[in-house]
Amino acid sequence: MQFISKNFSALVCPVLATLLVGISSLSISAQTVFVEQGSEWNSFNRSAFYTQDQGSRIMPLAWMRALLLADGTGFLNDSLTRYGYLANPNSPTSDVPVGFTVAQHQGTPSIGMTCAACHTRQIDVNNTPFRIDGGPGIVDFQSFLADLETAMALVLSEDANFDVFAEKVIGTAASDEDKAQLKLAVELWHLRFNTLTSRALPDPAWGPGRLDAVSMIFNRLAGLDIGPPPTYLIPENIYPADAPTRYPFLWNAARQDKTQWPGFADNGNDLLDLARNLGEVYGVFGVLHPTKTTGLSILNRDYLGANSANFEGLSHLEELIWKIGPPVWPWEINDTLAAAGEEIFNRAPGDGGCVSCHGQRPGANRWTIRGTWETPIQDVGTDNRECKILERTVKTGVMEGAKIPFLTDPLKPVDTSFNLLSTAVIGSIFQRVTSFGSVDSAAMSANELPPELSQLKGALREIEPPPPGLTTSANRSGCAYEARVLQGIWAAAPYLHNGSVPTLEALLLPASERPASFKMGPNYDIETVGLSTEQSQFGYVLETTDCADVSSGNSRCGHEYGSSLSVGDREALLEYLKSL
Repeated sequence: MQFISKNFSALVCPVLATLLVGISSLSISAQTVFVEQGSEWNSFNRSAFYTQDQGSRIMPLAWMRALLLADGTGFLNDSLTRYGYLANPNSPTSDVPVGFTVAQHQGTPSIGMTCAACHTRQIDVNNTPFRIDGGPGIVDFQSFLADLETAMALVLSEDANFDVFAEKVIGTAASDEDKAQLKLAVELWHLRFNTLTSRALPDPAWGPGRLDAVSMIFNRLAGLDIGPPPTYLIPENIYPADAPTRYPFLWNAARQDKTQWPGFADNGNDLLDLARNLGEVYGVFGVLHPTKTTGLSILNRDYLGANSANFEGLSHLEELIWKIGPPVWPWEINDTLAAAGEEIFNRAPGDGGCVSCHGQRPGANRWTIRGTWETPIQDVGTDNRECKILERTVKTGVMEGAKIPFLTDPLKPVDTSFNLLSTAVIGSIFQRVTSFGSVDSAAMSANELPPELSQLKGALREIEPPPPGLTTSANRSGCAYEARVLQGIWAAAPYLHNGSVPTLEALLLPASERPASFKMGPNYDIETVGLSTEQSQFGYVLETTDCADVSSGNSRCGHEYGSSLSVGDREALLEYLKSL
């Protein structure tokens, strides 16, 4: 039986009030419930989060509107809801879903993506949709990419198809020269995009709710941005993106003192936040073509001349992320059972407790007025494929020899993808900050950096061997991951960094007793706290591996804290986790 909590009226009334006064309602339908996420999170901030441009440029909007699927329907006809993206009828362009943006690029409205596309969650409980902003999206990004490539290939497959496309894009009165120029642009776009998708998209697919973001960032930068013009391609730099992870939740993300699943990025001030978000932009259709230059007194590369990143937009998004609060559980909680669970949570790890890794403690000083939270990086025996991709090497192309004074070493002809990304991200920020005159150039000429700039050295740093942590060598995989504060964890299924466990109830079991496969989708089970066994969307089943294959990318192994608890204690701990 589903109970309505004492918090329900507090959750729904502000939304109804917003509707009544006509302030930018974002309801998809009358029954959508926007879960309470703190006093600072309102319809105005939500609207900005859904539409704020960050510099991603997929293609001209007119192109995507002209594309057809194989069955003849328009690519944007359903606002991409078939991939799990959420319709946004209050957007200025109603066919563009939540988290997709429209901004000018080279004088033309261009469609792109922003954080909300992948970090807005909607779950269904008893046929009622619950919206959770900043939650891990249940979206099928791989199918979106594959279908987009297929749709553009269809345009180029026959002259008649291209003529229909061109008529929609530039009109019936377009000259032959206009059509020829459009075809050249489409062919170049398709060459680059097909090179990426044919080499990077893995089999088996990531499926809904997961992607290999780090590999895709590496692949776009190393494969599409640093080769010779006009294609800028170095195809052999593109690797299969076969280390999928689930999308992280964004509430409290800005408060961590380390971020990214393996903890390779320091976090917690404006420059570090920008580095985190800039790398993400380069992975989701950002344009970056660095060039060699002797015109800059400090750098030997120009990172901003052909760079689509919207730095002001990224700053605004970061401010919005600070305002997203953890979602409040909207159903009844057994307070007595939750109190018993809190006692278990606060026990020592050997007694099944969680607080030593997931408790809230002050983090490192990041030269910011906002305090950070400590984010331990622990090896708890989980799938280690994410760490293996950080060792990949690539040809550095136009970036060979690039370095950032005081912060990075010169890139070798063949270097790691990680070092390439670090140099590109830090170089972009360094050039922007120094060109705006907001740092002490005299100090830099004296061979030192101001303290706030020197912290960029940790923005993307090579990970160190994992510390001994809390596990024996038999329960370590060789890859350590961040252990976050667990506020709102109930809304983040599936669990573990790679999304290999469907519910919190299953996560408290030994790995050998966790489901070997499960369906991915938005239907939620509030008893087990996670994905329902039956799903009505996608038709995708995730097949996981056991501890014999901890490098598969899909292993459900590790993190067996709580597995030795009694049934009653596990129930109590689960009830407490709902309340966080």
